[in-house]
Amino acid sequence: MKTYGAEPTSSPSRQRVGIADFAVTADGAVLSTSGLGSCLGIGLHDERAGVAGLIHVMLPTAPDDVQNPAKYADTGIDALLEAMADEGATTEHVTAKMAGASAMFDFDSQDEPIGDRNVAVAREVLDRLCVPVEAADVGGDSGRSVRFHGDTGELCIVSGGTERCL
Repeated sequence: MKTYGAEPTSSPSRQRVGIADFAVTADGAVLSTSGLGSCLGIGLHDERAGVAGLIHVMLPTAPDDVQNPAKYADTGIDALLEAMADEGATTEHVTAKMAGASAMFDFDSQDEPIGDRNVAVAREVLDRLCVPVEAADVGGDSGRSVRFHGDTGELCIVSGGTERCL
């Protein structure tokens, strides 16, 4: 299992992904992240290669002088796919699942909530790369935590005390 800014937990079969970070596994580890308010969690899975990755993006588009591509949907997805390719994944076999992007706060200064823009940009990037989005649990007004199973590509979402898996 390779990590890219994420910190391992006590169990070698689990990998915690922080805000504006991602992790890749080729050994079936469970990748998890929490604190998905307007942020978006995107799980990518190549079943044929046995490679999966999870990214926790904060914002839709990166500035010209981006320091951390994982912070942004438009640069982070490409960086995650590149790291997955290093482990044997091929983009043509990758599928995606997404969760998060809630409207947690009302900001009068924004025409469109950040969560909605995160989803729109992520879908644009995935569409450009021909990566199908198999399932999504986005929007609403509740935060989420997710676990992405690297062996199966199952995305389990906890929100409001309930869990459901996609």
